[in-house]
Amino acid sequence: MVKVSNLHFLILFVLASSASSIAQTPNKAAVTGPDAAEHAAALAEGGHCSEALPSLAKTVAHITDKDLQKRVGLDGVRCATMLRQNGPLLEFLRVLNQQFPHDPEVLYVSVHAFSDLSTRAAQELASTAPNSLPSLEMDAEANELQGKWDQAEKDYRKILEENPRYPGIHFRLARLILSRPNPPADFQEQAKKELLQELEIDPTNAGAHYVLGELARQANNFPDAIDNFIKATKYDPGFADAYLGLGTSLLAEKKYDEAIAPLETAVKLQPGNPAAHYNLATAYARTGRKEDAQREFALQQRASNPGGQTPQ
Repeated sequence: MVKVSNLHFLILFVLASSASSIAQTPNKAAVTGPDAAEHAAALAEGGHCSEALPSLAKTVAHITDKDLQKRVGLDGVRCATMLRQNGPLLEFLRVLNQQFPHDPEVLYVSVHAFSDLSTRAAQELASTAPNSLPSLEMDAEANELQGKWDQAEKDYRKILEENPRYPGIHFRLARLILSRPNPPADFQEQAKKELLQELEIDPTNAGAHYVLGELARQANNFPDAIDNFIKATKYDPGFADAYLGLGTSLLAEKKYDEAIAPLETAVKLQPGNPAAHYNLATAYARTGRKEDAQREFALQQRASNPGGQTPQ
């Protein structure tokens, strides 16, 4: 069953992806020294965000002291969020995530900051363009997430009534059909019909190709599965599940040599996925690469038992 995507985190992803392109790089000529950064941080921490924010924004990208840079960045995020200054907020987040990519505190603050941005954007869309197709699409996805299947479908159908070639809607209808409980007997055929209509509008929709591939694989139609998985990986080179589906389907067709490359990519993209390691181990074993197969089987066992003992 295809999982319903989370609208909330989809919005976060879009905002996160656009942060580096939207943010303005501070003018180096206006940058002041560490003393000014310390002073701005102290102002922010004392509750004087309006006074502190301009200096925080000017200095954050150019501070060489990492502890001070992190402090200024975190203070900047807090002040920019409070003052609803989206431009500086995106710049602070860009610097923090670039300079401290795995820092738990930075990640925690980023989640809340992007959540706040997504909420504001949703509110702005609802208040300024409540009858627009994007607003209706957002309502439909929210209804889908809440399990209001009938209302979500009505919303999606209404979008297509207004614009029959609106991209992404047939794909979402297919997702809804495959996700809702107690589906009709022909639900897979209904979903397939929607996916093919989506590809008429957007032939590069990797998600549609992937789901068609999964439906074909489950029906043991491996040639169609392979064709759709190949297209999914072509249009989205980072689509780990599509590489896994491709490799699994090639194994089923006894094309062991051909299965190795996509399965190696799947393992690289998802090193913690036991199924990827298992199928790659199988491909190695079938092509006489015994040591590689043993290694992958061991990794599969380890991935299946995180934090536990690897079975002997």
